[in-house]
Amino acid sequence: MAKKVDAEYYRQLEQIQAADFVLVELSLYLNTHPHDEDALKQFNQYSGYSRHLKRQFESSYGPLLQFGNSPAGKDWDWGKGPWPWQV
Repeated sequence: MAKKVDAEYYRQLEQIQAADFVLVELSLYLNTHPHDEDALKQFNQYSGYSRHLKRQFESSYGPLLQFGNSPAGKDWDWGKGPWPWQV
């Protein structure tokens, strides 16, 4: 059964996915160019941007990641939000 989420949920999730895609690509590039200062700077910028987007998303929709990557709130939130296959 699909849970209803608003358009903002998808907009924010897409922004997170885009930022994380950039981080994956930069990580691969930096594996072969570890001293590229511009790429390192860009990686650090996107890393901060990704963390910001995830905090923003989690404040509205609950945790994105498990196993300590997303802090628990007052209640255990994992059962509240839609699961990935429900959206």
